Amino acid sequence: MNAFRSLATYVALLIGAAGILVILYTWQLPPFHNSVETTNDAYVRGQVTLLSPQLAGYLVEVPVQDYQKVKAGDLIARIDDRIFKQKLEQAKATEAQAEAALDNSQQSQKTAEAKIVSAKAAVESAQAALDAARLANDRTTALLEKNIATQSEAEKNRATYNQAVASVHQAQAAEQVAEQDLNTVIVSRRSLEATVEGAKAAVELADIDLQNTRITAPQDGTLGEVSGRLGQYVSAGTQLTSVVPDHTWVVANFKETQLAGMVVGQKVTFTVDALGHKTFTGRIERFAPATGSEFTIIKADNATGNFTKVAQRVPVRVAIDANQSLHEKLVPGMSVVASIDVAQAETDVASAAH
Repeated sequence: MNAFRSLATYVALLIGAAGILVILYTWQLPPFHNSVETTNDAYVRGQVTLLSPQLAGYLVEVPVQDYQKVKAGDLIARIDDRIFKQKLEQAKATEAQAEAALDNSQQSQKTAEAKIVSAKAAVESAQAALDAARLANDRTTALLEKNIATQSEAEKNRATYNQAVASVHQAQAAEQVAEQDLNTVIVSRRSLEATVEGAKAAVELADIDLQNTRITAPQDGTLGEVSGRLGQYVSAGTQLTSVVPDHTWVVANFKETQLAGMVVGQKVTFTVDALGHKTFTGRIERFAPATGSEFTIIKADNATGNFTKVAQRVPVRVAIDANQSLHEKLVPGMSVVASIDVAQAETDVASAAH
């Protein structure tokens, strides 16, 4: 009887000890410690690009459907472009008009330069006439003093001399006017050149607007839900659909108490709920520069008397290894469970980084 009681006591003690060990193992308390850190706060991420028009108008073509695969440059939607074509033609006509005015200015410059040459020749001709009139006047004056020439002849030569002086002044003034006309043409041409450049810019802008009537895929990927409809009036910024590229990665939010021992390049394994807990592998690519709470719009105010310490989470970006089965089925937003063995050898991490 005593032996039976002793045996029952030993069994009870063993069961109690086993229960305590199970609790310690479950909670990873001493003497048990697992080097694998796990989090279920992890998701597949990707670049989701929203597509919107830059112009307002009616949609005349929407050749795509929801969740369709597209290539870069594929047409997603087209806005009625008749107005924008006419604006482009109008801009081209304005450019042609400005270029014609510039060509006319260049011709006017040549004419002004020719007038300057003619004015200089007129000055030389008037100067030659002045020299001849001066000689005739001086000769007549000398002969008059000797009573060889008559007074009327002397007065006539004097008047011719004065007229020659006035002609020289007139020719010189005409030359200055021609030079000012040339300067005016040159200054006006600068303005016309600026007008031509502005007209060319207007043509480019009109051409860009015409091209923007076609909303195309910026890169290869899969479309989200297509909200654009044929005949719908859209304005700049109206969301038509989204493009999700094939490139994906995982963001795992580990508690700050789990980060010790984690380094870039360490191997990561994760299971995906949506794929029957299929296991994938990857590598730590980088760590977030701050905890997730620091990126929230409204941050918690801990300056209170009833503060409770809560372990913060730090996002860790994981690059997914290529050439894995079902890799193409990973889409942004899927929930995963990520695990990292922080005790993995440094040599493995270094070789993976290279």
